[in-house]
Amino acid sequence: MTSLTQDPPVTRRSRFRAAPYGFMLPAVLLFVFTIAVPIGYTAYLSLRTVKVQGLGLGPGGRTEVWAGLSNYGKTLSDGDFLASVLRVAGYGLVVIPVMLGLALLFALLLDSVRVRGRRFSRLVIFMPYAVPAVISSLLWGFLYLPAVSPFTYAAERVGVTLPEPMAPGLVLFAIANIAVWGGVGFNMIVLYTALRSIPSELYEAARLDGCGEIQIAWRVKVPIVLPSLIMTGVFGMITTLQVFAEPTVLRPLTNTISTSWSPLMMIYRDAFTRNDIYSASATSVVLAVATFALSFGFLRLVQNRAFAQENR
Repeated sequence: MTSLTQDPPVTRRSRFRAAPYGFMLPAVLLFVFTIAVPIGYTAYLSLRTVKVQGLGLGPGGRTEVWAGLSNYGKTLSDGDFLASVLRVAGYGLVVIPVMLGLALLFALLLDSVRVRGRRFSRLVIFMPYAVPAVISSLLWGFLYLPAVSPFTYAAERVGVTLPEPMAPGLVLFAIANIAVWGGVGFNMIVLYTALRSIPSELYEAARLDGCGEIQIAWRVKVPIVLPSLIMTGVFGMITTLQVFAEPTVLRPLTNTISTSWSPLMMIYRDAFTRNDIYSASATSVVLAVATFALSFGFLRLVQNRAFAQENR
């Protein structure tokens, strides 16, 4: 006859307490080895540089030495980096308001009771987001080229001359158009989901008070989805600072996009063209810190304004 033994209560409680940490362990390891370690190694490389002796030939010709903050000073004083930051700032001032404005407009229209074909409309608006940035940039790049663009051909047939989209004064808007075309769908889905979670009783109460559809959208829907709008705005800011695929793909098609058009393009140039991984690491750290500071500062500003309005 076999006797059955049970674990004491203390052992069972210890296992229950350790179970959540066991489930978290794979995610923690994945974060450490794919995010934390690369970030730490990048920060380490940003404090190093190469010292060249003589002609730089032989085993002792190039030696990695401690550089301190000299790489950061070099980045912050680089005219190409400052110019790329200004270009990306202008790019963001175009992309973020237009993209979020169109996303909010489409979400409000799809949430209206008078709209038909919601499923088809959602699919059509969201579909550009499913296209990879490289593919969409190639598509729009050929549409921008006057030699192969159907828009230029149609305009010439009717005697109209269209401006070249990738001219020096318009290339920023050409790149921004690709980002807006691909980003509206995702933000629209986020805002539309937030609108669908609003109780219908609020709409009925507003209609009883004499509000029309436009007043309901402006006074009821928009204030309620404001947190989702802020979240999409933060995502848009982060994406704007990390713009890379669109100008990189369009660059072979025009002479108006330099290798340092955006900070990420400058990082790529320093790391893989100039083989200066130390300066590239410093620029990466500066860009990461700026992204965090800008996002955190924007969220703090919004929270402080909301807190001030609640205490009025």
